[in-house]
Amino acid sequence: MKTFFCNYYFRNILAQVFAALMLLIFSSVLAVAAPVKSNSIDRIVAIVNDDVITYVELELEVDTIKQQLLQRQTRLPPADILQKQVLDRLVVNRIQLQYAEKRLLKVDDETLNKAIENIARQNGLGINEFRRALEASGLSYKDYRNRIRDEMVIARLQQREVIRKISVTDQEIEDFLANQDLQGRDKEEYHLQHILLVVPEAAAPERIQAVKQKAQLLLDQLNAGEDFAQLAIAQSDGQQALNGGDLGWRKLAEIPTLFSGLVVNMNVGDISSLIRSPSGFHIVKLTDKRSSDAQHIVNQTLTRHILIQTSDLVSSDEALEKAQQLKQRIDGGEDFIQIATANSGDKASAAEGGSLGWVNPGTMVKEFEDAMNRLQPGEVSDPVRTQFGWHLILVEERRQHDNTEEFQKKQARDYILEQKTGPALENWIRQIRDESFVKVRL
Repeated sequence: MKTFFCNYYFRNILAQVFAALMLLIFSSVLAVAAPVKSNSIDRIVAIVNDDVITYVELELEVDTIKQQLLQRQTRLPPADILQKQVLDRLVVNRIQLQYAEKRLLKVDDETLNKAIENIARQNGLGINEFRRALEASGLSYKDYRNRIRDEMVIARLQQREVIRKISVTDQEIEDFLANQDLQGRDKEEYHLQHILLVVPEAAAPERIQAVKQKAQLLLDQLNAGEDFAQLAIAQSDGQQALNGGDLGWRKLAEIPTLFSGLVVNMNVGDISSLIRSPSGFHIVKLTDKRSSDAQHIVNQTLTRHILIQTSDLVSSDEALEKAQQLKQRIDGGEDFIQIATANSGDKASAAEGGSLGWVNPGTMVKEFEDAMNRLQPGEVSDPVRTQFGWHLILVEERRQHDNTEEFQKKQARDYILEQKTGPALENWIRQIRDESFVKVRL
């Protein structure tokens, strides 16, 4: 069984990956940020509960979206339609930030700094270079930090209010894998685009019919050759509207069951008929299709560690000094396992002589994994600092491991979770917007 320490690290990494995936969207600001025109006249364009969105805020966001669309070589929709879509997204984000504030959800400066350092690193820049590049592009570093902080807060809010409440059972995973084997479709991946026209909750029949007629008109335009991405940007209420409705590459299990049955029978380039759901009317296009048949071989490390934790009572310097003393004892011939059992602050692994078992790549925090990877079997590291304190790391053995079964189970869990999360998040966003006071003055 994995130790508490390993699981704790793993959850920490998952949170960082989740944030990083979300934050990478905003790293493109580095290349596309445009300064607000100096002759802009500021005014209120929307009231959101007890807050407002100004024209300058809207104009800045529109300029950024325009540049992103141009980079993807997507034809821009009419200015008023793009402006409306961007304002809708700003309104939804503002509502979520208000909810987060009421629930006292915050992102501290240290966490924010680490996130921005990661973005800078992914762009191949040091933090000072990254800051200069941002300011050269017309976006102040302060504004950029605020954008990233807001997105991290929204991600935490969605995790707390929606995602954390969704569960995936072992039986669901087993049923999913058995069904995939039976259908022989677990190796197929589909690239999809999506348009959603939302039907408000408890809508009158006349309202539902009006939305359906609008959806049918869009479908007729698409079948006549209109560009799917442009119509998605202009008309879709889906969360990926401003990305041209692009859902990216997905295996069948990642596709909402609402239209997964249709997708498997579609040819590349096909557009679905109208699909009705409680959320509204959907249109899906199969942009591309591919096969992904790969064995998942990973390099695993059998490792142990000793953790000297820092706290209000134990400073980092004091913890380092103790770690150095323990390293000297190990170098002098004392047994690592016995020292770990007696001294490690990670009590779960200490009970097993500091054992973390066989560790997969990406399981540990970066500083720990980098140090571990530099060690030869039988070698003990010098003290290594992470957010948890100071570690001594022992690598016992390395092996190549066929991780296909574990990988498939993890993928199955992620796919089932995503199937449940999409509709749940969509419904939650619609609910909190319906409960909010929004007045548009555009």
